[in-house]
Amino acid sequence: MSDLVLQSFPLGPQWPTADPFLFCAHHLDGYPRGNGALGPEASLAGREIGSDFAGRDGWNMYHGQSVPGFPQHPHRGFETVTYVRTGRCDHTDGLGAAARFGEGDTQWLTAGRGIVHAEMFPLIKTTEANPLELFQIWLNLPAANKMVDPYFTMHWSEQTPVVKVETSAGATTRVVVIAGRFGEAVPQDPPPDSWASHGDADLGIWHAHFEPEAHLELPAARPGTIRTMYVFEGSEVGLTAADSADTVSGGTGAIVQAEHPTTMVAGATGASVLVLQGRPIGEPVARYGPFVMNTEAEIRAAFTDYQNDQFGGWPWPDDAPTHGTEDRFARHPNGLTHHPGASGS
Repeated sequence: MSDLVLQSFPLGPQWPTADPFLFCAHHLDGYPRGNGALGPEASLAGREIGSDFAGRDGWNMYHGQSVPGFPQHPHRGFETVTYVRTGRCDHTDGLGAAARFGEGDTQWLTAGRGIVHAEMFPLIKTTEANPLELFQIWLNLPAANKMVDPYFTMHWSEQTPVVKVETSAGATTRVVVIAGRFGEAVPQDPPPDSWASHGDADLGIWHAHFEPEAHLELPAARPGTIRTMYVFEGSEVGLTAADSADTVSGGTGAIVQAEHPTTMVAGATGASVLVLQGRPIGEPVARYGPFVMNTEAEIRAAFTDYQNDQFGGWPWPDDAPTHGTEDRFARHPNGLTHHPGASGS
């Protein structure tokens, strides 16, 4: 490794992360046209329905029975940040909230003391394919916030800052600023109990798409911040910072030096890069499946609480609700509904 690339690793469906992040899943499914009931117009024969992760024909049903996705399941002690680049996601939860989002939208859910939710992928187009690409990022909560009330918010693409940088030759890089200030671009506010809401957390979630030979300068981070970049499209991205230079190949993730501004330059095929950065929380992590706490005793308590009342219950008529023909909305537990472009989340 160079002084610039501190560690590198190949990318799979689930990407390694560093504190304060816990997990990052990249879902890329080439779903066919829909059957009019939000499922695929295709035979499901040969699939392990209920646990379909084999990628047969380029797509998965995951835990869905007739619509792809993840029926109701619990979380405690962390946050999910779900950024949908292409396609749709239908959300429901035990608080009574619901949403359909996609095409650059981000949902941010603080599980806190416990929440049950479902994430289904409706195939709304019946005359053409329904490709889906999304990232689900798990962000830890500090011990002081692990048992806060759950919180649900939407960051619509219309209100999400996009920074454009162009070379003298006209090659453009677009940066979607999901979390963390990028230059003069200030993103929407994170949930109030998030680690991202701490002023010194230095947390950033940025998606950069490079045209061939386009470039971008990542700003310097605070001392102690860990920055990880994932080159999930393209052949390579060159890096230069201070007196160091290196290359991160396509299909590779890398923890990179972050205390100096770093120039990224895409190769001849362009590139797409997800950047996650933050100051570590630095606390013990005990995790088992959908629960992330600080001790094993807290994990056992989470299972007991969930078995007792499902973290408050499930108000929906089935385990995998979808939202019919309604498109891109968020309905909050208090009944208020917002749509893209409207004020509020």
